[in-house]
Amino acid sequence: MAEDTNLPQDDNLSVEPDHTAGELPEDPNAPDLGEVEGADGGAPKAEASKTDAELAELKDKYLRLAAEFDNYKRRTAKERTDLFKTASQELMVALLPVLDDFDRARHHTKDTEDASAVRESIDIISTKLQKTLQQKGLTPMETKGGAFDADLHEAITQIPAPSEDLKGKVVDEVEKGYYLGDKVIRHAKVVLGA
Repeated sequence: MAEDTNLPQDDNLSVEPDHTAGELPEDPNAPDLGEVEGADGGAPKAEASKTDAELAELKDKYLRLAAEFDNYKRRTAKERTDLFKTASQELMVALLPVLDDFDRARHHTKDTEDASAVRESIDIISTKLQKTLQQKGLTPMETKGGAFDADLHEAITQIPAPSEDLKGKVVDEVEKGYYLGDKVIRHAKVVLGA
């Protein structure tokens, strides 16, 4: 075996007797772990209290915003349910005079034998009803003689076209279609010419 004196010495291998492996040697000038370095001892505490105050203020703002948002959600949900409950109220109020007219017409024509008086009262009430519904945005579709549009019409059946120009077009209307504003609320049921 070779002598130990001939082995090269590494500075890193020199071990102090009170040093434990994995620990850094203590620097006598190093601050304690709990201390924050600063120019004077009062500055770190003032800075810490300032950040604590900012943190508390931000937490308060967050809690207030969260509470305000919860209140907003509750309020809008309540308004929405109220709107659904009373959505048709305006229309119903507008239709009440028409209902009254039907009652009056039925009362005044129940003992009459004159069909023209009954027909006239029905025509007056029908006109009033149509005007009321048009004021609320309801408009009928004009379909007869026009081109078939699957977005507006529902084809019930096809018949031989009475003339050459009605082939592929709407020949008859079984049930009228309606718009409410720009939206189709009922498709027109039509008969197509083949």
